[in-house]
This record gives sequence, structure tokens and C-alpha cells, in this order.
Amino acid sequence: MTLPSDLKDRFPLLSQIVNGHEIVYLDSAASSQKPDCVIDAMNNYYETINANVHRGAYEIAAQATEEMEQARRRIASFIGCQSPHEVVFTKNATESFNLIARSWGGSNLSEGDAVLITDMEHHANIVPWQILSAEKGFEIRWLPLTPDGLLDLDQLDQLLDGVKMVSVTAMSNVLGTLNPVSEIAERAHAAGALVAVDGSQYVPHLPTDIQELQADLLCFTGHKMCGPTGIGVLWGREELLDSMPPFLGGGEMILDVRRDGFTPNELPHKFEAGTPPIAEIIGLGAAVDFLDSLGMENVRQHEIALTDYALRSLNDRYGDEIVIHGPSDPLQRGGVISLEYRDVHPHDLSQVLDQRGICIRAGHHCAKPLMKELGVVATSRASMYLYNDESDVDALVDSLESAGEMFAL
Repeated sequence: MTLPSDLKDRFPLLSQIVNGHEIVYLDSAASSQKPDCVIDAMNNYYETINANVHRGAYEIAAQATEEMEQARRRIASFIGCQSPHEVVFTKNATESFNLIARSWGGSNLSEGDAVLITDMEHHANIVPWQILSAEKGFEIRWLPLTPDGLLDLDQLDQLLDGVKMVSVTAMSNVLGTLNPVSEIAERAHAAGALVAVDGSQYVPHLPTDIQELQADLLCFTGHKMCGPTGIGVLWGREELLDSMPPFLGGGEMILDVRRDGFTPNELPHKFEAGTPPIAEIIGLGAAVDFLDSLGMENVRQHEIALTDYALRSLNDRYGDEIVIHGPSDPLQRGGVISLEYRDVHPHDLSQVLDQRGICIRAGHHCAKPLMKELGVVATSRASMYLYNDESDVDALVDSLESAGEMFAL
């Protein structure tokens, strides 16, 4: 089975005209577009069952609660999780990592300990550890890269000595590199360390099975997987989440409050203080249903073929005039292409392409340590998803030449 040829029609924004051109959206690594079913699900909540959850005894409150918890169950199934109690809703993957660092790290890390991250991490998987390290005095170690943009695992076992947590991205948002998470997890566990995985770029694009990943914790975000903004997920092994103290205090996360203290609620509510983003959770549930209907293996195969086409088209057209960072094999990467073209600054390139309706990202992509390793300040990044096709790639490739001619004058 392949993806439907009319898939773009399911995404209302992709019918827009921008600067006189049909929009070509190539920035899904930053945020994906939303299909009609997600928009409809959120609108339906607001129009028919807009009430708070877990609190009201009246009919629409009960319906809202059931819709939200049904979404939790669908999301759990989507990542191969047997218990929806292990699915915690946050506002994004960044909050999920802050929860891990503050709750688990605050209770388990001290001077003499170490956390291992990699040179390709997003700031969301760097800064929370740095903030905590400044307080607790533990060491942050870095797993380096090979020249072709893969993780260098030659020194992994030595780097793991004394490490309590390995926190690693499953797929780089700059290089597109797909990392061997299960191998890293196996070696980390053998060394006595836990493993947290940033699945923000991975979960939207590949079949995800937490058992195969062998992770202890997994973070991802809704807005990169056809879902709304403002909703993220933290999955964790139940016994691990049970052992972690609450991250935020307030309503819903307690069973009892007394003058001398409080008793936290059961999972997952212990980590979900206050009124949750109900419409966004329902919208993410609809996004998961949409992705399931397409088949994640079909999504992955589509992106392999499209990434291969893009890499060949760019290299054949521009040769030495272009530098594409990351693995050259599309089987080793996702549909994220960070490039340098001639001496055109990425921001200039982005602005010129925008005049043709082409949306790409320019900047450091919240990965400044990686930019330093690459020897650049910024790159231009085109990132593809299930609604893109070869015509989008052709538009990008053709427009690069026009941009080059403009800045050669």
C-alpha cells in the first residue's frame, strides 16, 4: 500500500496561495500541517462537549472526560504501550524533558554522577540538564559524531562509566540521522544507566514500539505529527514514573491535601496538574487515528523514496556548489535536509524562496552545539512529510538556482 495521491487535499492550509504561488511547505520538522479530521475533532469538542474533565458529574463533562481518556488510550497503542497510565500529557517535548530532569534528576543526581547526551541534541534535551547540573554538580558528557553525521559509538562504553542517565534523540532535527537507540539502550542498561529518548522527529515518521527501542522514558510532541500545538507526551515505565515526585503542584495531581502536606494522585494524573489542554489532547488522538489509517510503514517508505529523490536531485543539479549535512544513505536518515548553497546566507535563501511560496527553515534549529561541530552558524533546512511529493522537491531545486543567480549579481 502507498499513501493516497490526493493526501494534500486533507490539509486545508496546503491549498493556499503565498506570494502568487501555490504554497510548498517544507518545514515539518518545526511543525507539521493539520488534516481536516484533527481540526474537526477540536471544533467538535468546543461546539458540543466543552466542559472540564474528571470533575463534573453532568453529561457533557463525562463525555469530555471519556473523549480525552480515549485519546490517551489511542496514543498509548500508537507507541506500543500496554498501559495508558504510562502516558503523561505535557504541553510539548520540552516540558517533558524538564519534567524528567527536575523530577527524576532532582531526586537521583548529585556530585560525582554523570548524564550522557550527544552532539546532535536539540536544546530541549540539553538545557534542562545544564540547569540541574549547575545546582547539583553532576557531570554532563557528550557522545561525538562521525564525519558522515552518525553517532560515534566507539567510546560509548567508556563514556558510560558512572553515568546514571543517557538522554538521546532517536532522529536528529538537523542531520536527519536515525540513531541506533536500542543498541545504545542495551549498552546503557548493562552499565546501570537509564535511557530517555527524544522522539519528537521519530514518532511522527516511523513505526514506534517502545519495547523495541528499549527506552525507559520517551518524549514527543503533537504538533510535529499532524496534531495541534500545546500538547506533548511523556511515556515512562510505570514503576519508574511511580518513583518520581510530582513536577508541578495544584489541582488534579493530588489525592489529598492537609495542613501538614499532601498525597499525590495516581499515574498519570500525578504529573498533570491543573486543567489539561483538553481540545488539544482530543486533537492529538484524532491525529494518531489519521496516521494509523495511513500506516506508519507506508509513511516511512514514502519518506525514504522522497528523501532519496531530493538528495539525488540536489546533488545532480548543484554538485560542489551545495553541502548537505548528514548521512548520504536515505535508509539512515529521515526527510530532513540541512544544506549550505554557495555562499548564500541561509536567511537570505529562505526569504528568496518565500517569494516563490516555498517554506523552509533558516537558523541554528535549536541545536547550537551541533552547529559548532559542523563549523557553521546556521543552515537552510528543508523537511518533508507525508503530504509532500516530488513536485515540492522540484520547486525547491529550481528555486535554489534562481536564488544563486540573484546573489551572484
